Amino acid sequence: MDVINVTADAEEFTCNAYLVTGEQPTLVDAGAMPGVVDVVADHVADLDRVVLTHQHGDHVGELDAVLDAFDADLYAYGDHPRRTHALADGDAVAVGEETFEAVYTPGHADDHVSLVSEHTLFSGDVVVYNDGAFDDGSFGRTDMAGQSRERLIESLETLLDRLPESVAAMYAGHGDPFHADGESVRTVIERALERAERREPKYD
Repeated sequence: MDVINVTADAEEFTCNAYLVTGEQPTLVDAGAMPGVVDVVADHVADLDRVVLTHQHGDHVGELDAVLDAFDADLYAYGDHPRRTHALADGDAVAVGEETFEAVYTPGHADDHVSLVSEHTLFSGDVVVYNDGAFDDGSFGRTDMAGQSRERLIESLETLLDRLPESVAAMYAGHGDPFHADGESVRTVIERALERAERREPKYD
């Protein structure tokens, strides 16, 4: 399964938007980078679906442009006027050549889901590998309206409970991807959980 960060060259604030090629070409989040449609089109002729981890502006800024260009389906947990498939906790969704389970992981956002397969985790913003606040295991901010550190802690615990031991790659909404080499994806999430449980401000 090839995973391409189609917003890697963005000059504006955006999430990592991941194009997953294969049998079901899928974009995980659309990002907020103008021109993302052209980058996607450089890699695939058709896009079957867009799957949202959540609907913060940096994840959906270019969503309409992507849906218009490819006539793709939209999978999302939260309501959206262009949603074609509502995601619920435990639902299965095809991404590329793998089947993922949607795991409801609120805290950073009320509509946040993570996507877990036997080998791969798309974690959105609930857990990231590095983000300027922490290296080797960080977590989404919870200091803005509608966010909750307590719910995020519970979500990290849920994610650990639902994470197969075979997961070897994590693609987060921000920062670098993580590929298991010496330590596991589980260890990274456990470190993020430990830091979140300190309940200290993430940013000064």
